[in-house]
Amino acid sequence: MLNRRYLRIKTFQSLYAYWQSDSGSAARIEKELLGGVERTYDLYLSLLLVFGELRHIAELRIEERKKKRLPTAEDLEPNRRFIDNAVVRGIAESERLRVECEKQKISWVGNHEVFTGMYRELESNEEVMAYLKEAQGGFKRDQAFAIHLFTELIANNEALQEVFEARNIAWLEDLDLAAALVKRTLDQMRANVTADQALGEMVRDPREDHDFVSKLFRKTIELGEEHEKAIAAKSSNWESDRIALSDMILMKMALTEVLIFDQIPVKVTMNEYIEVAKAYSTPKSKNFINGVLDKIFIEMRADGRIQKVGRGLLES
Repeated sequence: MLNRRYLRIKTFQSLYAYWQSDSGSAARIEKELLGGVERTYDLYLSLLLVFGELRHIAELRIEERKKKRLPTAEDLEPNRRFIDNAVVRGIAESERLRVECEKQKISWVGNHEVFTGMYRELESNEEVMAYLKEAQGGFKRDQAFAIHLFTELIANNEALQEVFEARNIAWLEDLDLAAALVKRTLDQMRANVTADQALGEMVRDPREDHDFVSKLFRKTIELGEEHEKAIAAKSSNWESDRIALSDMILMKMALTEVLIFDQIPVKVTMNEYIEVAKAYSTPKSKNFINGVLDKIFIEMRADGRIQKVGRGLLES
């Protein structure tokens, strides 16, 4: 399944759109939310496939040079550092990624020119050239190179973004989230962990993601007024209408999550919404949200409204 933080972010964005609009249709916005979740996952898979496309271009270039009428020594004994990069090779040869892309009907067929142009950019990039000239530096160096390749040359490639936009104009809205998921996957890869294992947590039953965001979206709206009163009561010196909309929504989501998801620890919920606030709200939001939620959670524990199940959750 998609990382829960990204599902929370998608739900937060949809709730913000709902409460910012005087005539917001919850059903329509929820439908768009579910579509956005699917786009993000498809984008994640599409971006991972780029590594294999670039590796294939590199292999074709090597074969072309070998067939030259007067090949040089370098043509005959090419630099294979990029092709043999442990991370690039692992992703390109991942059976799990191949199967998942077939299931989702995702491929880059018909876009050979995009990757030919991207590979030319790669060949002229100073950091790439420096990497290719180095002696073998082990897995960590390969991983650092793959992350640079992705963040600097793949995620920001204009031709690639144009393809995404041509497929669906709304895809670009989800590109940042998908790119962050790819970078997270690259960060988590290890020398003793195969690419299939690293990709394992992302291969999911889409119903889990849909159930999580739908329940969180609907229940946050349903309990909105109740939670707004609780927040106002614990926000000393602040009227509820003076609290930033983003802060109010994040706190409503956190209170809803604590109530309806009995297997998510309270500490996890608190930490997750504080992290989202850092990226999507004001500089002071982190401390404000933490203070208000802490007071309400203490009260909810005391009167038994927080009911967690599972080992280690009762006091969390």
